[in-house]
Amino acid sequence: MADAFFQMHDMGHEQVVYCRNPDVGLRAIIAIHNTVLGPALGGARLYPYRGEAEALVDALRLSRGMTYKAALAGLDLGGGKAVIIGDPSIKSEGLFRAFGRFVESLGGRYITAEDMNTTVEDMSHIQRETSHVTGSSQIMGGSGNPAPLTAWGVYHGIKACLNIVYGEDSVEGRTIAVQGVGNVGYHLSRYLNENGAKLIFTDINGGNVSRALEEFGGRAVDGDEIFGIECDVLAPCAIGAVMNPKTIPLLRCPIVAGAANNVLADEARDGEALMERDIVYAPDYAINAGGLMSVWSELNNWPREKSFDNAANIYNTVKRVFAEAKHEGITFTLAANQVAEKRIAEVRRIHEFRVNFARGAAPRE
Repeated sequence: MADAFFQMHDMGHEQVVYCRNPDVGLRAIIAIHNTVLGPALGGARLYPYRGEAEALVDALRLSRGMTYKAALAGLDLGGGKAVIIGDPSIKSEGLFRAFGRFVESLGGRYITAEDMNTTVEDMSHIQRETSHVTGSSQIMGGSGNPAPLTAWGVYHGIKACLNIVYGEDSVEGRTIAVQGVGNVGYHLSRYLNENGAKLIFTDINGGNVSRALEEFGGRAVDGDEIFGIECDVLAPCAIGAVMNPKTIPLLRCPIVAGAANNVLADEARDGEALMERDIVYAPDYAINAGGLMSVWSELNNWPREKSFDNAANIYNTVKRVFAEAKHEGITFTLAANQVAEKRIAEVRRIHEFRVNFARGAAPRE
């Protein structure tokens, strides 16, 4: 437990909640990183972690990423994440309703949503125990599956990267290797195919690859072969940490831009390695914020069309991060962090001014 406190301190977290209900097999961790901009919002991931230590690291990293994602996207939301330790093939109504009670106990400091191995149906179960959930079925008033919105934002982020590298942003005729054609990767491939891209696929699920080939054409490669494929863009859309000392030397592409979270195994080391190779990298939380924009629209009762408009603006977010990186001579990830942290600091100062003003104290110079 002491290690958990040290990790919280090092990453700047406000709160970590351990959740347990043996009656339904629930073991979960909710991590709230930062609530300066608003309540912490982040999905609930169901994964067979090897233990609580591994699950905690994932929750801490993902929740911190959500803080930066919301800040970069200009949303009035903080960063949070939940991880549920378990076999994704064994889910139940009771599991998610028990998790929903823990979410409710936080009084709105954390709002949950879909993530890896959780679905619209699961969110609907959670919604029976708490109102602090998004992404439930549209019949129940939710925004439904956020994957098409996430993919739409990634598509526009890829276009921004193409503009940076080639001076024009059309995907037509460009070769794009998609690692992972599950939920988000499938929709991204659809947008790319509709706009004339040449596609290469890989996925641990053979059924996903077969579906992609049947619907979009292109070709498939096995596993890690994708990292050495000559292409214009490598789009990681599955697990994280795929950019590391083993894979980066294999790259034969000028751009890495995809939907996966925590693409870099080590933010500083691997960001530097990509920069040394002159590879443009779109930081994950800058490019994959479309799903977050979807649930933000749900919270504000905005039409779905506005979500797509907001997600398309990720093009400008990626360009802004690139401009910061170029101006400061730093990695794309560090630049994205700085842009996000500047916004958080500005809003924190506004809060402090309001508090001081209410107390009758003079604001700080």
